[in-house]
Amino acid sequence: MAELTSHFGTWTFDGQTLRITPGTHRRVHKVRKVLGELTIPLTAIAGLSYEPGRKTGRVRVRLKPGADPLSQIASGRLGDNADPYQLTVEPEQQQAAEYLVDAVNFSPRPDGTPETFDRYVLPGPAVPVTVSIAEGSVSCDGSRVALDWGWQAPESKRKLGHKELSLTALDGVDWRPMVGLNDGLLRFRVRGLDTALPPEADPHCVRLLWGTENELLTVLVAAAVVARLPHPNAPAVSEPDERDRPQPDASSLEEVDGVLRRLRELGDLHRDGILDDDEFAAAKQALLRRLSG
Repeated sequence: MAELTSHFGTWTFDGQTLRITPGTHRRVHKVRKVLGELTIPLTAIAGLSYEPGRKTGRVRVRLKPGADPLSQIASGRLGDNADPYQLTVEPEQQQAAEYLVDAVNFSPRPDGTPETFDRYVLPGPAVPVTVSIAEGSVSCDGSRVALDWGWQAPESKRKLGHKELSLTALDGVDWRPMVGLNDGLLRFRVRGLDTALPPEADPHCVRLLWGTENELLTVLVAAAVVARLPHPNAPAVSEPDERDRPQPDASSLEEVDGVLRRLRELGDLHRDGILDDDEFAAAKQALLRRLSG
């Protein structure tokens, strides 16, 4: 057993698992506190290093590509204070830090351990996770994202009020922290919709306006969503050969076109507020039954 403890947390390695527990010091970043304890299997670790400094040193763990949804979405942009995969240590702890580093790096990995993962080994942040920021609040409960716009959001967004997005409707998530005077963003990419809108006009994009800890907490919402979307390295599912599909006759094609056209019209009526949610759902189901029948 190798253990390293500082004001900022405790790292423990038992030969198979590296356990990272955040500390209770007032300078421990909110991202670490909300994320909580992390359990990292040895197979997901690319390496551990000790980086000495003038006053304090750091122990840093590198995860293998594709192993962790948080690392996937953050892409190294969290900064040392919020990064849960590094620990500040005092000079007198150097020997303990180096012992932990050697214990992890020289432990044998099982044969066939991949260098790149096509599924997430770490589960990502626990849900539900909710963050209140300048433009409002954003949350993920594991199956949907909810957006509630506040008074600092543009009027076009405030008019939308409460908005929910099913995770099954998303193609991906973009997250970028604030850098200097440049705003960050959390954007949910909805399948089939334009993603070229500027952040202030995109109803699926939350701007990160101020450099507070709460703004960085949005990375946890992003990671919770990413953990539940298809892995970017997952093998592509091959489509059946078009020649093997049964070909509909002309009358069937006309009927399908008519139903699809009507669905688009219903969508416009729902968007404009002429049909409420229940009316839209009932009309949509009736058309889909007609299409399948």
